[in-house]
Amino acid sequence: MKSWIKRSLMALAGLVLAVAAVAAYGFWNSERLMNRRIEIPPYKLADSTDLDRGRYLFETRGCAECHGANGGGKAFVDTPEMRVKGPDISAGGAVKAYANEDWDRILRHGVKPDGRPAFIMPSEDYNRLTDADLAALVAYIKSLPAAGGSGLEARLPPPVRIFYGLGLIKDAAAKIDHALPPQKPVPEGLTVEHGAYIAATCMGCHGEHYSGGKVPGGPPDWPAAANLTPGEGSAMVRYPDAARFIAMMRSGQRPDGTKILVMPFESFGKLNDQDLGALRLYLASLPPRPAGQR
Repeated sequence: MKSWIKRSLMALAGLVLAVAAVAAYGFWNSERLMNRRIEIPPYKLADSTDLDRGRYLFETRGCAECHGANGGGKAFVDTPEMRVKGPDISAGGAVKAYANEDWDRILRHGVKPDGRPAFIMPSEDYNRLTDADLAALVAYIKSLPAAGGSGLEARLPPPVRIFYGLGLIKDAAAKIDHALPPQKPVPEGLTVEHGAYIAATCMGCHGEHYSGGKVPGGPPDWPAAANLTPGEGSAMVRYPDAARFIAMMRSGQRPDGTKILVMPFESFGKLNDQDLGALRLYLASLPPRPAGQR
């Protein structure tokens, strides 16, 4: 065998072994990360009787997209390679023993009552809920009649586990600043400040800077999340006024009639006009960023 062929084969074998070693480490470390313990001090969350506000938050902040309108659980990713179904969170479901401090941990911090991270839960979207809104949301969830659903189902392809173990995909608990105090109440109104409060729900897919990009851990056929800033490649140029933005959020279609994929319009389309108008004002106020910088 010619020496250059031999050297090439040896280099290829070395590369294959290196890739296999990295993949093995990533898979092993993913187990370690999913079973790590995160200390979150108990937070005194008051009870609420505002079920109307709680229902509005449940229906407009994406809760029903993963847990179903009745809280009994819903498959939100279901492909041959990957299936993820949110657990039953109605009475008698996976959260039946949760105290208020457990709800604070899981919703604001992405941490289960036993201290392990909730790998799938996008708690970064809910971390900035005010005490009043968090308490109202919890009260509404507690009011849901038993649906008889099952627990979390998460069949993930090996690359997702490997990327997670290598730190290329992070769970919510790794993204959240757990030292931040709860969000102070913001007066509702057609303002940038109120829009910023609404926009927190968009971070899980569009990133903390709202410039979009490939959704970490999402199925490979999911399109990149849109750039919501005024920067290069912005999707917001299609919506120069509130009317067109609200129409898109209600219909799930761009002004040219094409359908927008993946976005949970069943939830976001239920936001009232004031919330949607404030959201658009906030997005227009963001510093420009090129698309894909999350």
